[in-house]
Amino acid sequence: MFSEGGEVSSKRVVTAMCLLFMLIAFTSNLFCDYTVEQHMFESLQWIVMAGLGFTASEKFSEIIRNRKNQNHE
Repeated sequence: MFSEGGEVSSKRVVTAMCLLFMLIAFTSNLFCDYTVEQHMFESLQWIVMAGLGFTASEKFSEIIRNRKNQNHE
């Protein structure tokens, strides 16, 4: 949940919460009589995918930025 600086990353917290809600919805849809609407499940899925993508892109962009700085020195 923490970013490189040791601070709490809001993107990671929101992504983890949506993943938790998505898992709860999936489990309740399988084992209980509760039906989750498809558009609700898909919207959570898109939030999780985007959150993971943005978090991963930050990591890779920092690596590329460090390489460029090393080449210029």
